[in-house]
Amino acid sequence: MSDEIPFHLQEQIIKRLPVISLLQFRSVSKAWKSVIDNSNFIAAHSAHSVTQPQHLFLKFVHILPQSVKLLKRSSIIGSLGLLCFHGYTGEQDLETEMVVLWNPTIRKSIDVDVPNNPNPDCETEHGFGVCPVTADPKIIAITQFHNTKTNYHCEAIVYALSSGKWRSVSNNLPSKPFRVFWPHVVVERFIYWCAFDPMTMASGLPNHNQIMSFDTTDENFGVIDLPDSLRCRSPTLLCISKLRESLILLEYTDFFMGSCAVWMMENGVHKSFTKLFTVKAPYGSRTIRTLGFRKSGQPIMELESHDYIYEKSELVVYHPDSQRFICLAIYGTTESFVVNSYMETLVLLGY
Repeated sequence: MSDEIPFHLQEQIIKRLPVISLLQFRSVSKAWKSVIDNSNFIAAHSAHSVTQPQHLFLKFVHILPQSVKLLKRSSIIGSLGLLCFHGYTGEQDLETEMVVLWNPTIRKSIDVDVPNNPNPDCETEHGFGVCPVTADPKIIAITQFHNTKTNYHCEAIVYALSSGKWRSVSNNLPSKPFRVFWPHVVVERFIYWCAFDPMTMASGLPNHNQIMSFDTTDENFGVIDLPDSLRCRSPTLLCISKLRESLILLEYTDFFMGSCAVWMMENGVHKSFTKLFTVKAPYGSRTIRTLGFRKSGQPIMELESHDYIYEKSELVVYHPDSQRFICLAIYGTTESFVVNSYMETLVLLGY
C-alpha cells in the first residue's frame, strides 16, 4: 500500500480482506506480520467476518489433521471458523480423552487433553465457543452426576486457549438442578444448550424445560425460560439450532419426528419465542430431521424414506413460502448427515 496512506487506515482496510490474502500480507514486512498476528487484530477481523458469506460442509475426511484421524469415537462439538473435535486416544484400558481444535484455512491444529473423570455415575456434555472480544477459543465441560433419583449435582470446567489450562467455573452454575443435552449452539458470545429440571420432571410436574447459556466473555451461566406451551414437552422432542444470529428452538411433534415446528427467540429476550412455521414430512417419508439453516431462513433437512429393508435418507432444503422440499441429490443412511457452518478465520495463527 502507498506510504501516503496512514498506517492505521491501512490496518482498517486489510481487516476486510480474506484470510488467504492476509496470510500473504504477513510475508510483506515485519510490521505487517506483527499487526496481523496481534490478538486484537484477529478479534476485529473475526467480528467483521460474521457478516461475510458462510459455507456449509458435510464431509472432509481426506484433509483432516493426523491427530483427528487417530481419534476414536470422534465427533464435532463445534464449528466457528475453527472445528472442534472430541474423541479418545490410546488403548482401551488407558484411553485419554482429547479435544482437537483445527483451523483448515491456515492448516493448523492444537491438541487439548481433557481431564478424565473416573466416576461411573456421571456424564459430560461439552460446548465450544470463541470469545468475540478476545478471539480466545474456549471449551466448556459440564459433568452431571446422578447417584440417586433425588441427588443431582453438576460441575463445570472451562479451557481457554490463551491460558492453556482448565479452570473450575462450578461456582457460576445456577443454584437449581438442571440437565443439559447435545447439541449446543453458539450465537454471538453465548453457548446454548437445551436443558430440563430433573427433579421437577421426576416428580411428574410440568414446566421442566429451559435453555442454559454460557457467556464466553465473563464465563457466567444463565437460564432462559421457554413459552408455557414448550416447558412441559418431553425434552427428547426439543432441539436447538441457529438462524443467522438468532437462536432457534425445534419442536418435534412426536418421537417419530413426523413434523417440526420452528421457533425463534426474538432479540435474546426470555420467553419471547415466535413460531415461524411448521414442516411436515412429505408423503413417502418416515421422519424429518432439521440439520441447520441457510441465511435465507430455509432449513436444511434430512428425510428418511419409507423403506423398511434399507435405511435410506436424503438431504433436502425446505422452502417455507411454497412448502416444497428441494432435493440436493445427496444420499446416505439414516442420521448419517452432519451439517456445519464454516467461515474463514485467523484464530490459532498466534499459537
